[in-house]
Amino acid sequence: MTTFDPLQLFASLVGSAAWPALRLILHLAFFLAACVILWRAWAQLQPVDARPPGGVVGLVSAPMLVLLAVFLAVLIYEASWQLTGLFRPQFVTFMQSHDRREFNPAHRIARGRILDRRGRVLALSREVEGQVYRVYPFGPAFAHTVGYSDPQFGAIGAEAAANAQLNGATPQTLASWSELGRQLLTKDQRPRGQDLTLTLDSELQLLALERLGDRAGAAVLMRTRDGALLVLATNPAFDPNQLEPDLFRTRAPGTPLLNRATQGLYPPGSVFKVVMAAEALEAGFTGTLNCPAEGYTTSQHYPPIRDHDFYSARKAGRAWSGFGALDLPTAFAESSNVFFAQLGVRYGHDAFARTGERFLFDRQVRLYPGTDRYGSLSTGRLPRLAQSDLYGLAQASIGQGRVLASPAHLATIAAAVANRGLAMRPRLLAQEPPAPLGQYMSPQTAARLAGMMRKVVTEGTGRGINGADLAIAGKTGTAENPGGTAHSWFIGFAPAADPTLAVAVLVEHGGFGASVAAPIARDLLVKALELGVGP
Repeated sequence: MTTFDPLQLFASLVGSAAWPALRLILHLAFFLAACVILWRAWAQLQPVDARPPGGVVGLVSAPMLVLLAVFLAVLIYEASWQLTGLFRPQFVTFMQSHDRREFNPAHRIARGRILDRRGRVLALSREVEGQVYRVYPFGPAFAHTVGYSDPQFGAIGAEAAANAQLNGATPQTLASWSELGRQLLTKDQRPRGQDLTLTLDSELQLLALERLGDRAGAAVLMRTRDGALLVLATNPAFDPNQLEPDLFRTRAPGTPLLNRATQGLYPPGSVFKVVMAAEALEAGFTGTLNCPAEGYTTSQHYPPIRDHDFYSARKAGRAWSGFGALDLPTAFAESSNVFFAQLGVRYGHDAFARTGERFLFDRQVRLYPGTDRYGSLSTGRLPRLAQSDLYGLAQASIGQGRVLASPAHLATIAAAVANRGLAMRPRLLAQEPPAPLGQYMSPQTAARLAGMMRKVVTEGTGRGINGADLAIAGKTGTAENPGGTAHSWFIGFAPAADPTLAVAVLVEHGGFGASVAAPIARDLLVKALELGVGP
């Protein structure tokens, strides 16, 4: 059943062929109404014997005079706003977003282009029959990051965050805004905005989307030392060149409006063991933990947490004796659930909560300087568990239960390991200077963890992407998903000896991280280093 939308009806009416005639009728009606009110007010002020006959003009009351005064005050304010508004950034923004009339001068601005790091055009303005339209050459590929600017649907992403610059100036450069307003009023030339350069690399972004194919998921690639985001790919997406009301009204299949890279929250599974390994190293863990085939549980009322090898052996119809005593590096390389479940319970709820705070979980990180409105990175969610809930803590320690994380935040975690424990703030605008996000771990812990992540690729679950062309360090993950097949994860960095790039790849319902997400991450890292995108 279609719901009635007054705004959409009005938008359709404004865009119809009948609107010019209807607008003229409305203007005439407004003018006649104003004349009648003024005539009645004038008659009220005349001496009784000089007034027109009562049957011609009824006398207005005092409340009507008050209403007239208010009307005139509003009219004067509106006139001053309209006459001087084109010299104000806020007014131009408002006119672009909410005034859909074809003669609206704000729509005459040829907004600046949005470019990738190598100057490829991601968004531009094009004039058709006197009207300026926004065009996105790559269609859905950059939709969530570049966003859109549309008279009917408003603006999101970089289009909204950098609106002043794209329109021609920033609020601080009032002289530029005065010149923009003069151009709009005099129409002596087409007003043009300033270009905006992003850190994204279009070639790498397209490669990420090609490798994701028709599978839902996300890929994030960033420089470890300055936080520049080179890839922020999300699939499925939407085409900003063809916005339709149904996209915003209904729950479209695949949720194309969701930016999976920055706002998608998923159980991280075994990639969360990077966080838990950092906690153990910071606490000075040494020795081994016993990891039997029958698994580990905190109570007989709960099913045991087992390792993947147990299920693989059972599926093949053979017995498995378990890992036995494991130290931390070996347990990390083998991705032992039994080991990390015990590890989390050993250190307890308070240590788990402190680690989550240090890794900045349960936060929103802005992606554009000076504003939190137009784009942010959701780090994830860690559960607040009762002290008595040991099984919940065991599940959380292997990245399951109620633990959630976004691909972009997991990329910052991989980058922090590569950058001596310091995570740099993810940034999209090339003009924004690098800034620290947080010290996730000590340099000593980061160095030891980096070696453990390299061992995952050379000897552990990620050895399928080990090659002579590039030394990669990382962590695979296969996250159980209540809604179906497990999600596939890989986070890591390269080159392992002197890391410049960090990556995170998620494939929804992809299955094993080692066989699905890890090859995509490898291809991105190899191509990026071929292109020389490191700092």
